[in-house]
Amino acid sequence: MASLNDIRSTFLDYFAKNGHEVVDSSPLVPRNDPTLMFVNSGMVQFKNCFTGVEKRDYVRATTAQKCVRAGGKHNDLDNVGYTARHHTFFEMLGNFSFGDYFKNEAIPFAWELITGEFGIPKDKLYTTVFHTDDEAFEIWKKVGVPEDRIIRIATSDNFWQMGPTGPCGPCTEIFYDHGDHIWGGPPGSPEEDGDRFIEIWNIVFMQNEQFEDGSMRELDMQSIDTGMGLERIGALLQGSHDNYDTDLFKALIEASAHQTSVDPYGDKNVHHRVIADHLRSTSFLIADGVMPSNEGRGYVLRRIMRRAMRHAHLLGAADPVMHRLVPTLVSEMGQAYPELGRAQALIEETLLSEETRFKATLDRGLKLLDDELSGLPEGEALPGQSAFKLYDTYGFPLDLTQDALREMGRVVDTEGFDTAMAEQKAKARAAWSGSGEAADATVWYDIAEEKGTTEFLGYDTEHAEGQIVALVIGNEPGKSAKAGEEVQIVVNQTPFYAEAGGQVGDTGFIKTPTGEAKVSDTKKVAGVFIHSAKVESGEIATGQGAELVVDHLRRTAIRANHSATHLIHEALREELGDHVAQRGSLNAPDRLRFDFSHNKALTQQQIDNVSREVNTFIRQNAPVETRIMTPDDARAIGAQALFGEKYGDEVRVVSMGKSATGKGADGNTYSIELCGGTHVTRTGDIGLCVILSDSASSAGVRRVEALTGKAAFAYLEDEAKRIAELAGVLKAQPSELVDRVRGLLDERKKLTNEIAQLKQQIALGGGGETGGDVKEVGGVKFLAQALQGVSGKDLRGLIDAHKGRIGSGVVLLIAEEDGKVAVACGVTDDLTDRVSAVDVLKAAVPAVGGKGGGGRPDMAQGGGKDFSGAEAAIAEAEKLLEG
Repeated sequence: MASLNDIRSTFLDYFAKNGHEVVDSSPLVPRNDPTLMFVNSGMVQFKNCFTGVEKRDYVRATTAQKCVRAGGKHNDLDNVGYTARHHTFFEMLGNFSFGDYFKNEAIPFAWELITGEFGIPKDKLYTTVFHTDDEAFEIWKKVGVPEDRIIRIATSDNFWQMGPTGPCGPCTEIFYDHGDHIWGGPPGSPEEDGDRFIEIWNIVFMQNEQFEDGSMRELDMQSIDTGMGLERIGALLQGSHDNYDTDLFKALIEASAHQTSVDPYGDKNVHHRVIADHLRSTSFLIADGVMPSNEGRGYVLRRIMRRAMRHAHLLGAADPVMHRLVPTLVSEMGQAYPELGRAQALIEETLLSEETRFKATLDRGLKLLDDELSGLPEGEALPGQSAFKLYDTYGFPLDLTQDALREMGRVVDTEGFDTAMAEQKAKARAAWSGSGEAADATVWYDIAEEKGTTEFLGYDTEHAEGQIVALVIGNEPGKSAKAGEEVQIVVNQTPFYAEAGGQVGDTGFIKTPTGEAKVSDTKKVAGVFIHSAKVESGEIATGQGAELVVDHLRRTAIRANHSATHLIHEALREELGDHVAQRGSLNAPDRLRFDFSHNKALTQQQIDNVSREVNTFIRQNAPVETRIMTPDDARAIGAQALFGEKYGDEVRVVSMGKSATGKGADGNTYSIELCGGTHVTRTGDIGLCVILSDSASSAGVRRVEALTGKAAFAYLEDEAKRIAELAGVLKAQPSELVDRVRGLLDERKKLTNEIAQLKQQIALGGGGETGGDVKEVGGVKFLAQALQGVSGKDLRGLIDAHKGRIGSGVVLLIAEEDGKVAVACGVTDDLTDRVSAVDVLKAAVPAVGGKGGGGRPDMAQGGGKDFSGAEAAIAEAEKLLEG
């Protein structure tokens, strides 16, 4: 019996031998089709190759593509586990031609592989063609299919379209007849929905392009897109009619049975089937970067996880089960998809955390469900309000409640559920409108309510495609914007980071088929990402697909600064103590700023210690890891939170660096913080960190500023140049500069003292522009001088010296240096009851352009700005003394 791994390899090897490039599966989150929540077919990664937008170095390709259908219009979630062929995760085997071969080669390839390599009996196979496709009909006849087994189909089942416009073309399919013991008829018959005839292969002939008016033209490049579900062909080749009866699913089901001690194929088999299917989808989604959350792709992941966990609960599992099944999945599929093995630890941790949390609420939720049902007549639908309460209070998605009720033969009043949901949105909108935000902010709430919130892709990529769902020009929604117009653009998904948590918003470009806009900033309101932009060329419009490109160099610098902020925070705590806590930050492309609680300036030694430690962990080049946890769990492992920040039910936890005295579950993680920003992949990506300064930000809060990466290197280069230049000026080696400068400062100080002494000697000797002799005025001795080149700070000493010389009297000095005029007056103690130095000063200073002044009766000082008035000032003082 061929295993699913063998079948996959046989398929890929067959087409490789026939000139096809074996291309790895793309991630489950599509980067080139914003209309899809998840990749749901093999052709998604080749979409642009079919339209001619993208050229690759091959024209034939073959893949085994990971696919998920569990959200949006492609949603098989409700049926999974209850039918033979529905899955949330499946593999699509495909071969593709981009303008190379067409019908004459594609049909024989399929027939030879199925009947030759796989050995499926020809008399069990039927084919279908689009009713007007005579060419395909004749090719099937040529390969040996009897005419009565080639069925013409006139419906869209056999005509494929990418959308209302664009590439399209007829299909041809291969069906397997499981025999008349199973009810059903061939395709096109009234009984075609039965299970007897099962489609196993589909070939799309992309030969036309359809336009808005309904007309078509033949494409210049005619291509082939095929698909064959691995699970379906696996069941067929292993002699079963049920996809869950294959080697892969048997291994997963038996692992589930082992962990729950419940018979894998008894009356509770459906629970094992759900668990097996959902284990695959959740594990692959986590491996491809999707994490459980309350919106977007993360919400779909959480729904799948919780559905599986409820089925584990129904099997009587007292402890979390899902994470224990991951090793079996990796063993079965890890060779074909090595990303599973690389992410195994993350998958197990995420499943364990989510199941632990869900178990805490499951019992309460199911009790509420039982209480609500107890008062209802047998078979009556569960009221929508009750289902909404389960969703709103306990996180039960509607489909989880429906799944629980299905086993009881009941349904949910979905209209009532929708009404309750609408009422909650109305209340939330009213609360937003009354929250004190700017009045025009309600436009973003309207967009969020009508179009949904924006999904952020920027943790994993800087380049993605999105769909423009709204344009706002000024404060009003618009349909389009032309070159030169300022516009705010909203897309359904974006790699642009919106300003938050101290990290500035991204910039870059948004390109559509008809125009291009330059994004200058990104912000977020009510879950809507707002790309502030100017249309550079052409025109952009709502509904258009758009290519979104983040400025890579700028984002790289921001990431480095943000990650360095985390290391600085922890290094400050290590150096100063556990009282250090973040009080704000700025992570910009050119610098970082970090505010923290501390009540005194850092010494240079402390700054050096912090800098040394940060750069030690940068050189360590440890991986930067991200996990989703509850706030309580995050704090339990030592994660630091932003002071005053409000956190929801789950937080993003960023860990970096390894330390023997660390924290975290492993006890050796250096930095662990709650953070929603973008970060480097490894600490070494920061490159270098230079702390520039420490200063006071506010009472009890200090601020350090720093540079990283290229900016830090450029700063050190400039410093080195300045040091070299200074060494040249001083004719010294750089290592001698400190001693040389200290010597110069000592020499300067000595010369300054000598100059001050000389000035004092000159002043005391009577030198000066005006005065210097003692005279008697109003019965008291009066000495007045106007001195140039003397500082105001020297006047007090000179006055005391003059007072000592004259014994009793009044001294008035007016000095000028560097354009600054100082006035000082002193009165000996025996005269202060007759003459006040303050009065003499106030009489003199107006003449030199001053106002007032102050001091004591024995000593007063003031200032002015016009030294030429010195003689007049002295004269005014004499008038005062004369009385």
